[in-house]
Amino acid sequence: MRSYTKWLIQLCGATAIISSSAHAQSSVTLYGIIDEGIMYLSNSGGSSRTYLDSVNGIDSSRWGLKGSEDLGSGFRAIFQIESGINLNSGAFAQGGTPFGRQAYVGLSSAQYGSLTLGRQYDMIFYFPASISPVAIGSVIFGHPGDLDNTAHSLRVNNAVRYMSPNFGPFTFGGEYSVGGIVGNTTSNSGYSLGAEFANGPLTIAAAFEYFKNPTSATAGSGFFTGNSNGISPLALSLNSAYTSATAYQVFTVAGNYVIGPFTLMASGSQTEYANLGGGFAGAAARFRDVDVGVQYKATPSLFFALAYNYLAGAGVRTAAGSTVGNQHYHQLGAMADYIISKRTDIYFDAGWQLAKGTSSLGTVAVADISNQGDSSNNHQFLFRLTLRQKF
Repeated sequence: MRSYTKWLIQLCGATAIISSSAHAQSSVTLYGIIDEGIMYLSNSGGSSRTYLDSVNGIDSSRWGLKGSEDLGSGFRAIFQIESGINLNSGAFAQGGTPFGRQAYVGLSSAQYGSLTLGRQYDMIFYFPASISPVAIGSVIFGHPGDLDNTAHSLRVNNAVRYMSPNFGPFTFGGEYSVGGIVGNTTSNSGYSLGAEFANGPLTIAAAFEYFKNPTSATAGSGFFTGNSNGISPLALSLNSAYTSATAYQVFTVAGNYVIGPFTLMASGSQTEYANLGGGFAGAAARFRDVDVGVQYKATPSLFFALAYNYLAGAGVRTAAGSTVGNQHYHQLGAMADYIISKRTDIYFDAGWQLAKGTSSLGTVAVADISNQGDSSNNHQFLFRLTLRQKF
């Protein structure tokens, strides 16, 4: 009896070891961020507004699942699904898209890189945006209208993405979006390319993005209309006249440099809405954006940051002979972030914007910080006080 009992104990122990080993080769992780803030907008259509917001913070609220499985020979199967959350209504973010932040599956290898398929971020997100002043704070630090998508207003549907392994200080990636339109394999399609050089305190990155027919009449298709509700970010006076563009492209570059407790940041981008229809007779609308910022780590748990952004829109000649869109925006952002624990922090950021010139509609340009609502005049203030928790 003792021999049988001893054998049974050994068998159970061996089974536990094998089970533990198999579990170590594959994993699934549940994670999330709750980023809830009180926002005050000084002027939206002529009135001030105070509201709760969980989708325009530094991270924006979300939950997700990600996992991997060891396939042998250095390869792993990977997946990630991530949903944005509007805490105040219980609705999905990203225009009601259930897994609107990310939803992909693929293969990865430390030697060869990764190949993934699904709804994904573009190369602007993975390379220049992550080291630019936009990454410091909430939408208050975003570029006007998020014209260059550096604040990640949009994701890419039907995307095939490749990310390289590290080649010393260099990494690069590329992504192609299959349009998926019956009878036209290129309509609504697009691509983006990106690269980064990181060596010691210096990081430099750049990306280029192009989309054909970015605005679609079918909700969930096209770059601008890729969310479930089909609402385009070209909705306010800054760029609402350019929805007829049959091509959209962005080039952006960014860099940062760490000096002790300071991180210096800068970025620049050029955005173009090309071949405009209607009363523009094929003209193109172009914007150039430049920003600089500094982040200061006062203590391990206290951070401060400042940033300045300048956006200039080149005038667009209409078929009738008038010029619109020669608009200019100055924007300042400031932030303080106090880390309470490993998972929880409180931050406050504030922004001010001044608009000059003529909007895309041919009217006097008005302020609009990160698509929170057109002001009735040329200036606007936005404040946000936030409690953020990660899990």
